[in-house]
Amino acid sequence: MAQVLEFKLPDLGEGLTEASIVTWLVQVGDVVAVDQPVVEVETAKAMVEVPCPYGGVVTARFGEEGSELPVGSPLLTVAVGTPAEGEGDDEGSGNVLVGYGTAAAPARRRRVRRQDAVPAAAPAAPGRTAPSVSPAPPPEAVRRSGPVSVISPLVRKLAREHGVDLRELPGSGPDGLILRADVESAMRETVQVRTHVAEAEAVAPTQAPAQAPTPSGTSADGIRVPLRGIRGVVADKLSRSRREIPDATCWVDADATEFMHARVAMNAAGGGKISVLALLARICTAALARYPELNSRVDLAAREVVQLDAVHLGFAAQTDRGLVVPVVKDAHGRDAESLSAEFARLTEAARAGRLTPGELTGGTFTLNNYGVFGVDGSTPIINHPEAAMLGVGRIIPKPWVHQGELAVRQVVQLSLTFDHRVCDGGTAGGFLRYVADCVEQPAVLLRTL
Repeated sequence: MAQVLEFKLPDLGEGLTEASIVTWLVQVGDVVAVDQPVVEVETAKAMVEVPCPYGGVVTARFGEEGSELPVGSPLLTVAVGTPAEGEGDDEGSGNVLVGYGTAAAPARRRRVRRQDAVPAAAPAAPGRTAPSVSPAPPPEAVRRSGPVSVISPLVRKLAREHGVDLRELPGSGPDGLILRADVESAMRETVQVRTHVAEAEAVAPTQAPAQAPTPSGTSADGIRVPLRGIRGVVADKLSRSRREIPDATCWVDADATEFMHARVAMNAAGGGKISVLALLARICTAALARYPELNSRVDLAAREVVQLDAVHLGFAAQTDRGLVVPVVKDAHGRDAESLSAEFARLTEAARAGRLTPGELTGGTFTLNNYGVFGVDGSTPIINHPEAAMLGVGRIIPKPWVHQGELAVRQVVQLSLTFDHRVCDGGTAGGFLRYVADCVEQPAVLLRTL
């Protein structure tokens, strides 16, 4: 005997409350194995393949491609306990993210007849409550008693495209079942109403014209853009940072001429190319070793500052989907060439939307190179719950006094925003001055290698 288990959208990362369905990887009636990816979803941070912790027959899917579901809402149901020809498994792994499942390869998907996809209910195992079993709705119908978020994709898509509110639509099928014909009837009525309005306006031209309906997403005051997805996550995180962290900013201009010459010489020596960001990151890790107060976080409950042993370096990466902050784990143990390669890998993954939740969380210090946008300075907002962020402006030729004479040098502005609870201005100034000294005289860094 089998029982139907419901698999809900799991928590896919820090601060995420919803995800959009990109591609269903299984159909109703497919046999799935434990930890087999069943759907590809897009969060505010990355694209993620979600594996199902149960093995068996897919009896229902909830949500169509392109729809957004909140964390904890049903994704699909699986009938377990009736694997066919050795496929599937009646035990669940409990894992919900790719890379955290079992090592077994996913079983080949197999289609079965729809009438075989919904088995009868079975008694629950001792100490375990069996979920209720109900057949999947017909492909072109939805029961009015069910929530609109889990209706038939065909009916919902048709209704959405033609502006039909399913919550207000009576169903003509058994037990209030909403059929495709009900939606099409509502569409015809809407067309008739619009026709009558147009005829009335044609015979009464002297009357004041009716106000045009406000397009979706706009209002009389302008365009409204929902704060959701990546913009919503960024807004919440930045607001929390401003609300909880008493930050301060200090900055300094530095002569980066020798720094740029050193990079050219390093790349001319062969091996992997070294990026400007990688060199700055190497300087940051050296500075944090001298000033560990800035590689910390505040434990409000214990009223303690926790200085962290490892440097997990976040860096701001602009993508088509918005700003994300990938994290280079154990940056303190990497040289400039390794840092450069990891920056390149994570940046490519960010732009492709393929970063994993683990690559977007756990940062202890952030490096923000806003100079790529052609600006000189900024007052960065700390990436909560970190204690500091170093901002780097563009490196451009400027007049500079060098060895007692006015010269044109490559100059950069460095900004440090720090949590004033973890240190005072002397520590923050010492950190920033050390970074600037390494930029002006790269040989200074050799003393810490």
